[in-house]
Amino acid sequence: MERGKMAEAESLETAAEHERILREIESTDTACIGPTLRSVYDGEEHGRFMEKLETRIRNHDREIEKMCNFHYQGFVDSITELLKVRGEAQKLKNQVTDTNRKLQHEGKELVIAMEELKQCRLQQRNISATVDKLMLCLPVLEMYSKLRDQMKTKRHYPALKTLEHLEHTYLPQVSHYRFCKVMVDNIPKLREEIKDVSMSDLKDFLESIRKHSDKIGETAMKQGNDPYVAEDLVCPREEAQQQRNLDNIIFQQPRIGSKRKPKKDAYTIFDTEIGSTSPKSEQDSGILDVEDEEDDEEVPGAQDLVDFSPVYRCLHIYSVLGARETFENYYRKQRRKQARLVLQPPSNMHETLDGYRKYFNQIVGFFVVEDHILHTTQGLVNRAYIDELWEMALSKTIAALRTHSSYCSDPNLVLDLKNLIVLFADTLQVYGFPVNQLFDMLLEIRDQYSETLLKKWSGIFRNILDSDNYSPIPVTSEEIYKKVVGQFPFQDTELEKQPFPKKFPFSEFVPKVYNQIKEFIYACLKFSEDLHLSSTEVDDMIRKSTNLLLTRTLSSSLQNVIKRKNIGLTELVQIIINTTHLEKSCKYLEEFITNITNVLPETVHTTKLYGTTTFKDARHAAEEEIYTNLNQKIDQFLQLADYDWMTGDLGNKASDYLVDLIAFLRSTFAVFTHLPGKVAQTACMSACKHLATSLMQLLLEAEVRQLTLGALQQFNLDVRECERPIAFCTE
Repeated sequence: MERGKMAEAESLETAAEHERILREIESTDTACIGPTLRSVYDGEEHGRFMEKLETRIRNHDREIEKMCNFHYQGFVDSITELLKVRGEAQKLKNQVTDTNRKLQHEGKELVIAMEELKQCRLQQRNISATVDKLMLCLPVLEMYSKLRDQMKTKRHYPALKTLEHLEHTYLPQVSHYRFCKVMVDNIPKLREEIKDVSMSDLKDFLESIRKHSDKIGETAMKQGNDPYVAEDLVCPREEAQQQRNLDNIIFQQPRIGSKRKPKKDAYTIFDTEIGSTSPKSEQDSGILDVEDEEDDEEVPGAQDLVDFSPVYRCLHIYSVLGARETFENYYRKQRRKQARLVLQPPSNMHETLDGYRKYFNQIVGFFVVEDHILHTTQGLVNRAYIDELWEMALSKTIAALRTHSSYCSDPNLVLDLKNLIVLFADTLQVYGFPVNQLFDMLLEIRDQYSETLLKKWSGIFRNILDSDNYSPIPVTSEEIYKKVVGQFPFQDTELEKQPFPKKFPFSEFVPKVYNQIKEFIYACLKFSEDLHLSSTEVDDMIRKSTNLLLTRTLSSSLQNVIKRKNIGLTELVQIIINTTHLEKSCKYLEEFITNITNVLPETVHTTKLYGTTTFKDARHAAEEEIYTNLNQKIDQFLQLADYDWMTGDLGNKASDYLVDLIAFLRSTFAVFTHLPGKVAQTACMSACKHLATSLMQLLLEAEVRQLTLGALQQFNLDVRECERPIAFCTE
């Protein structure tokens, strides 16, 4: 039962669905009936639907048949009326045909003329439109042709301006043409090409100035101290402010009375290049050839050696293309790398002055270029960037100089290095860079210079003392006398009255040492020049260095001579005389330093010379050495003596050894007459005292030996068995 009810319900639903589809078919346009029929074929009751459809068709056929039967008479009447009208219509048709034939015959020529006129008007309109379009397209084509020529001749900045005009002014007017679309598509490629080529020029420029930095720096250092040249080398600040507009031509007027050429303005190159038809000059690589200048007297400045147009051109191109920041970052990054290369000193820089000179020239050349870029461009580099580079350069330069200057053992090289550093600092100071640290470092090098001078003068003093004969200087003529007095401040009225030949009391090393001390003072003075020191500071420096020379170098040399093993008493006596005269000359050295520094010795905090103490110490050492040597000689005479202590009759004749000793003492005391009285007296007393002590000891030893030997003989003992007790008793 339930299945029968379910089948009946499904049958009712299917019948309702078929009825709905039939109504939709009747009311829907034939073109839209496809989806409806598809829904029928998609179902499973296709046969039943066809039966329904056949039934509905038969119903409609019956209705149509009823309607036709109802209207049949009216249809017959209408056909009858149409047949009547057909005859009249045929007559009208014939009349119209005749009239049309006549009209066609009469208007044939007119139609031909009208067709010709139509064609002429069409051609005229086409020609006019073509001319108008060509008038719009020709400037575009001309500008594009000009652009290609500028790209071909490598005039990239004018090409960029041409490209801007073409894109924003001309192409929008003819944008619907296909060739214009091709041009528009090529514009980004052209921009990239201009960027790449200008960047390539910049790279060539950077590489060129890296190679020629030493030439630029050399020129700047040669002319850095000339105020007129310095003014030309540095781009004036006021003019730099006027160069901000990149599209204005600003010509810099030459200075009145100056033989130098006016510098090119930072961006003059752009607008002058637009009007030029020549290709880019080879000078765009960065360095200009200045050897072919017609005016041989004109010395090129550092900026005249460099053509900065690649930088300006590339900067402006990137600015126009909206990539200025990219360009600035690239430029600064590359210059930082170059700065690190420039600041890396060669390993053998300390060997010659040329190594230092090339190192300084490269640094100066680098910062001359950066200073020019700073004042001729707007923001490519700024003061903070320059200061950062300079701080790095200053620290690395000072570190390199400290390291390499420590290897210098030649004072002349150190002095030349100091002069080179001063020139280096003064040149960069002209460009506004702070150089106080360089002058502070020079004070450190000054101490090293003093040490190298002391080493050099140590050798000089050693050679003087080794080559001296330690004999008074003989004088045979007035000329020789004046020459010696001119070398050493000596005054003796008694010696002046003596006839020639005569002798100075001192040997040759006195004037030589005195003059070498003065030469040392001159050498110290040379280093203090151009260091911006006051006279008091210079005086203090010279006096301290001279004191080191006297108390350390000269004193050591004198002590080495005095302590020499083979030195004789005569030489020691002459050293005492020489040091006495050198001690007296110290006041003249004081006057000499005062004259060259213009600082009076009475000035507060003025350092005093310690020469008096030095020569006194040397003299005392020589005196002690005399005492020691004299005593050793006396001991040697007594030790060599072979006395016969058992002799019975001596007579009045002295021993030969004693006679020799007395003769030696007599000749030695004769030499002492040249010494100061107190020194001679002390030496004689010391010798006599030592002689007396030695003789007493000798006599005591002889008496003990004689008594012992007598006792041995009395007891018939072997002398050899008692030698050790005898020696013990003697001691």
